[in-house]
Parts: sequence; structure tokens; C-alpha cells
Amino acid sequence: MSGFQIQVLSLRTTALFPKKFTCDGADVNPQLLIANVPARTKSLSIDVDDPDAPAGTWVHWVVWNIDPQTLEIKEHSVPNGANQGLNDFSKHNYGGPCPPSGTHRYFFKLYALDTILAA
Repeated sequence: MSGFQIQVLSLRTTALFPKKFTCDGADVNPQLLIANVPARTKSLSIDVDDPDAPAGTWVHWVVWNIDPQTLEIKEHSVPNGANQGLNDFSKHNYGGPCPPSGTHRYFFKLYALDTILAA
């Protein structure tokens, strides 16, 4: 890993989500690795979405106020002190892939923020 980035460890060897990370399985978040956080970062935020959803981009997970010292988010967990926002399943947690048809793409986006957001 080089540069500021997030790596979805559980998806390194396959193009398809393992079942346990989907609505057909345990529906838990995969393990994530974070690297090279910029120096003056106050908090991190993660957004997971599906731009191929029939009604437009579908939000699967929003997490903010992640401590910038966080290097790993374990499977089925949220870092201490972090907040989870409302996803498009109307829940405050990770909602795994559950496409009604076809193949969809899923983007894990990592943001370095210069502030701590209000809960």
C-alpha cells in the first residue's frame, strides 16, 4: 500500500463479495486496512456505496469520527468513538450488497478530515 488509502482485505482475492458480507449471509462489514493518513488529519470518514443501483447511488455504510490513528477496522466492528449514519436500508449500520439483479460495483471511500464532526 502506498499513499493514503483504504484496502478491503476480504476482497483482495476475488471480484465477488464473499456471502457473509452480503444480505444473503451474515451481513457484516469486511476487514479494512487504512494506510498513510495525512499528517494533520483530525478524523476519518468512510462511505460505502453502489453507483449501479436502479434508483441511483445506494449508500451501504457511513462511518465518521474515526480516530486518525486507526490502521484497521476488523470484520463486523466499528472503531471505538466512531459514529454510524443512516444508510439507504434505513439502518445505522453496515448493509451489505443485496442487488435486485445483475452485477454491481461497490466503492469504499476513505476521507481524511480536518475536523471532528458533530454526532
